[in-house]
Amino acid sequence: MRLSVLDQSVAMTGRSANASIRETLALAQHCEALGYERFWVSEHHSHPTIVGSAPEVLMAAIAATTQRIRIGSAGVMLPHYSALKVAEQFRVLEALAPGRIDLGVGRAPGSDGRTAQLLNPNARHAADDFPLQVRELQAWVGGTELPDGHPGRGVTAEPGGPGGPTLWMLGSSNYGAQLAAHYGLPYAFAYFITDGQGAEEALNLYRDMYRPSPHHPKPQPALCVWALAADTEAEAWHHFSGRERWKIDRNRGALGPLQSPAEVSLRPYSPAEQMQVDQLRRTALVGSGLQVAEKLRALSAALDVEELVVITWTHEPAARRRSYELLAAQFCAAPGALI
Repeated sequence: MRLSVLDQSVAMTGRSANASIRETLALAQHCEALGYERFWVSEHHSHPTIVGSAPEVLMAAIAATTQRIRIGSAGVMLPHYSALKVAEQFRVLEALAPGRIDLGVGRAPGSDGRTAQLLNPNARHAADDFPLQVRELQAWVGGTELPDGHPGRGVTAEPGGPGGPTLWMLGSSNYGAQLAAHYGLPYAFAYFITDGQGAEEALNLYRDMYRPSPHHPKPQPALCVWALAADTEAEAWHHFSGRERWKIDRNRGALGPLQSPAEVSLRPYSPAEQMQVDQLRRTALVGSGLQVAEKLRALSAALDVEELVVITWTHEPAARRRSYELLAAQFCAAPGALI
């Protein structure tokens, strides 16, 4: 089983948002040394918790400071943009890091409706054009021609070159799974967004409906999961408390920076909130390195997925780095995988 990383540049109490961006860059270098397959960054807008708003810019910095690990977006929210412009950005990235660029795209806004409208005044209708945009992107990043009659026929996304970014479809519903299958693209299901709901159905649809493409003769599914490991189970639950508090607050519409365990301890849960906490803990991928590895292997086997993309939030950067070290020791077997 292959293990990769998704990082969202999460805001933390007591530190600047700029520090979160720089920590993402440092984490990418760390995860490369540990032997992870790929390192993806996300796109959100006007979000008080997730401050990564421009994955293509952050990817360029990561490309300049790494040598081997694949770098990708998870993802570019395509309805905000011109497919041609996105293709140009990622072909530049491919020129900077040949053979290492993943272009993950999604249809969701990654923001609220008002922000989406400011990003694209045609936002209300742009999502309807998503399948066409994916087709255009597939042609422009792959260096193939668009069909006769298409206004973009004859237009190229520069810089050209022998290779191109690998296009991925991201999603958390059957829609993305079916679109990925139709275009013959790799597909990553956002298990961490739905808490697993719909994952099995979406992945089965993807496999059953898959149409082979020149670059991807077989379906290539991946699962994006939230997980946290520490040296002891108790320590893992301690560091999980910030994410736990964030999820409970989010359920009532309150968003903000990730709080430290000490801050969380000052706000006891109400009886209703404690019921939500108990449910969350029953399914959380949290524990010692071995415990989390066993849970990940079981999930991989149950859903027949050979690659898991792990996202981890902790208030302390050192705890997050340690989590990735412990999982790398279980899966990656790289010289830098510390135990």
